[in-house]
Amino acid sequence: MSARVTDGRWFRILTVVDQFTRECLCLVADHSLSGEKVAQALEPVVQGRGAPQAITVDNGSEFASRVVAAWAYRHGIHLDFTRPGRPVENGFIEVSTGVYGTSV
Repeated sequence: MSARVTDGRWFRILTVVDQFTRECLCLVADHSLSGEKVAQALEPVVQGRGAPQAITVDNGSEFASRVVAAWAYRHGIHLDFTRPGRPVENGFIEVSTGVYGTSV
C-alpha cells in the first residue's frame, strides 16, 4: 500500500496478513521498501510463527528481488506471484490492508 503525507512525499506500507485467520502479522512503513527491508521484516514473523508453505505477493520489485528469493529459498517458502494487473488475486490484502499474503 502507498500514500502521501501532507508535504507530498510518498510512503509505502508492507502489510503481511495470514490469509486463513486474517490476522495482521506485520506492518512496516517507510519511504521506500527494498527486498532487503522486506526480508528483514518477514524474518521475525517466520521465527515466531514458523515458515508458511507459500507467500502470495504482488509483482513489485521488492518481492521479485534476489534478496527476497534467497530468503524464501532458505526457509523453504514458495513465492506465489499474482498475475500483473490482477490485484483481486490477492484481494483481501488489496482491500483491507498456513499462507501469508503480502502487499506493498
